[in-house]
Amino acid sequence: MISNLSIHGPRRLFPLLALVGACFLPDPGRAADGWVPLFNGKDLTGWEQHSGKALYRVEDGCVVGKTVINTENSFLCTKKTYGNFILEFEFKVAPDMNSGVQFRSEFYTKATETVVNGKKKRTFPADRVFGYQYEIDPSPRAYTGGVYDEARRGWLADLKDNAAAQKAFKPGQWNQARIQCQGDHIQTWINGVKAADLKDSMTLRGLIALQVHQIGDGTKKPPGEEIRWRNIRIKEL
Repeated sequence: MISNLSIHGPRRLFPLLALVGACFLPDPGRAADGWVPLFNGKDLTGWEQHSGKALYRVEDGCVVGKTVINTENSFLCTKKTYGNFILEFEFKVAPDMNSGVQFRSEFYTKATETVVNGKKKRTFPADRVFGYQYEIDPSPRAYTGGVYDEARRGWLADLKDNAAAQKAFKPGQWNQARIQCQGDHIQTWINGVKAADLKDSMTLRGLIALQVHQIGDGTKKPPGEEIRWRNIRIKEL
């Protein structure tokens, strides 16, 4: 005699086995080594703009940020937050433009007063992005790769004592950037040269954002300067 379990059991198990198997399939957006693209090269899916009104578009597989007059600093932000990670990207920036890439950054949905660093009270306007920034600075100061705390504490790691990193930036060319955050340990590189290495635990998780710096009314810098980013990818640790 054949039991009902023998006849019907496998049929009942097939959907369950398929569900279990699906749980172990790789994420189609995640490479075998853990890298995930943050930009698909086609549109700005997964990103949203905050703070300012600079223009962002997609062109030739790049995110392009363009300066405009009479606006604050602008940020194209990931919708997802990240804590411990390695972030890599390439960028090419106009020679007279200031920019950066935010990481572990935040914004408030309404004006908020808070104490910064346990000492100073600060009121953040609604939608104002703040937090760690990988500096992009093509000026003679050459601080590209330094870490600036946007809208909070200012410079955390400039490059005035790091001549190798200052020389690593390539004006008018594509540059490779790397940011690594693990707990309170923050490290940055520019074209393979170590730029910053610091310990700071003020914010351990937050957004990634592409900054276009404000230019005021355009009398000092004309509008229309551009920065391009491509091959933006992240590996969570």
